[in-house]
Amino acid sequence: MLTQLTGHLGRITLNRPRAINALTTEMVTIMQQALDLWAASDRVRTVLITGAGERGLCAGGDIRAIHADAVSGGSASLEFWAREYRLNATIARYRKPIVAWMDGLVMGGGIGISAHAGVRIVTERSRLAMPEVGIGFHPDIGGSWLLSHAPGQVGTHLALTGTSIGAADAVHAGLADHFMPAERLPRLAAALAGADAASAVASHALAVPESDLAAGREWIDRCYAADSVPEILDRLRSDPAPAARAAAEEIAAKSPTALVVTLRSLRTAAGLPSLEAALEQEYRLSAAMLRSADFAEGVRAQIIDKDRSPHWKPADLAGVDADTIAGYFAPTADELDLRG
Repeated sequence: MLTQLTGHLGRITLNRPRAINALTTEMVTIMQQALDLWAASDRVRTVLITGAGERGLCAGGDIRAIHADAVSGGSASLEFWAREYRLNATIARYRKPIVAWMDGLVMGGGIGISAHAGVRIVTERSRLAMPEVGIGFHPDIGGSWLLSHAPGQVGTHLALTGTSIGAADAVHAGLADHFMPAERLPRLAAALAGADAASAVASHALAVPESDLAAGREWIDRCYAADSVPEILDRLRSDPAPAARAAAEEIAAKSPTALVVTLRSLRTAAGLPSLEAALEQEYRLSAAMLRSADFAEGVRAQIIDKDRSPHWKPADLAGVDADTIAGYFAPTADELDLRG
């Protein structure tokens, strides 16, 4: 992790390019310390978050380390998530403009350190995703809050399919604000050192391209408005839009338990009073799912062995137990408190 002061700009650069800047506890801690320090500095007027290398801003948390913790019965992941979620809340409530450069791949935890920022920039190379259901997990880092507040049912579509989207769709989904060619970052960074964030970004941004998600809102809103995952799948499979049937195939391959948890998480988050409340619910879910068979199996299949053939338990939606799902959402003795 690199931190640098240039003029009135505080710059944070995630510096693990070989791992697409996957987050560690140390990185999250350094980011939190820098933001806390700069919040009290008269010199710093704007913060810029970028990632080293050309592959992406951040591929998420260090999933291999989390998997090792899960299978060993450790608790390091809980400490990582607690610090990460606090950082997400800090970014969202920061009193100075935070400009997040969402270039290249931005997944999971990468969304958490960028989509909560005040000024979010995507490029022609941006690919954003919350693919957690594919590894037996749920959209965390405030993902339930962000996706539940996306237009119509767009957030539900993104959460249940885990599909990646480009710049135009990211803006339509409310995950980004501005479009800018990747080659303009050096000039933008120079401008941010002396000018206010709004004027610097406005002078470099271009018109946002047309969004495929926006064009598909009719079938997306109709199909994902159903009250359960099986009903959503039925609507998608019977819809005349080819994209709807393709979405059904994507969803059917995900962890049944994770799908049910995720839909309930989003629907609940939509009625919560704040991002902090959503993060607290997500922490409860993360702690429960860390010990689930599907999380370990999903990471094995997608990240460790890469055979892309997870064996989910239960294997289908009919086998998902309602009491088990309710237990995931139940308060525990070890809660995350972001509102105190």
